[in-house]
Amino acid sequence: MLIASAHGQLDRSLLIGARLRLLKMHFESGVGHIGGNLSALDVLMCLHHAVMGPEDTFVLSKGHSAGAMYVTLWTLGRLRDEDLKEFHKDGTLLSGHPPARGIPEIPFATGSLGHGPGLAAGLALGRQLRGQPGRIFCLTSDGEWNEGSCWETLIFVAHRQLENLTIIVDANGLQGFGSTREVADLEPFSARLRSFGVQTEEIDGHDPEAIIGALRQRRGLRAIVARTVKGRGVSFMENRMEWHYLPMTPAQYEQAVAEIERAAARA
Repeated sequence: MLIASAHGQLDRSLLIGARLRLLKMHFESGVGHIGGNLSALDVLMCLHHAVMGPEDTFVLSKGHSAGAMYVTLWTLGRLRDEDLKEFHKDGTLLSGHPPARGIPEIPFATGSLGHGPGLAAGLALGRQLRGQPGRIFCLTSDGEWNEGSCWETLIFVAHRQLENLTIIVDANGLQGFGSTREVADLEPFSARLRSFGVQTEEIDGHDPEAIIGALRQRRGLRAIVARTVKGRGVSFMENRMEWHYLPMTPAQYEQAVAEIERAAARA
């Protein structure tokens, strides 16, 4: 297990270690969804290590990136190596999508896309009505915004001005059947979110300073569009739609690890 950084700081070596552990976990389990996990990992790590406090709650709406969530919890010491070895196995707690119970840091089973924003809005409204502290963060995919439920939630949260809610979009430009522009083009995406009255910021979703700076802002209801790369850090996966699905062969796993280690040595 990695040693977690002090709250408010994030060592880049921690990000590299998490990326390598994510690849190992997926390879050993023989499962896919690696591309979207790699695009979301930096946001999840920055959020949990350098932004969220004990009163905050995170909702992973893009449930197919559960692997990145589990590895993030591993870096925090909330999950063990023994737990990660059971990823995606029969009877495991670490299912392919977040479980409904058993992990305190995961409040909802998600993965049927479009549900997370509404769940997060309910948590934010409950706290607002009770005058309770703490912020709610919700990570969605960009393809997920093809779901009408996401826009219905946006209407609701803007109307209620849920200033304790931050919606993050992992905008890697690819979804299950092609690019987001080919399937249902929502660009300019940030402008569409702003048109609902939501403060929206666009950032590099792989730049820790930009991620942390954006997520620490507390100026009301906010959306963060994090421009990311599907399969980030692995040349044969980057911006390739098939890595939404494929598992790695032994040779591919070795190449992926070598590329990330070389990149870390150059940094």
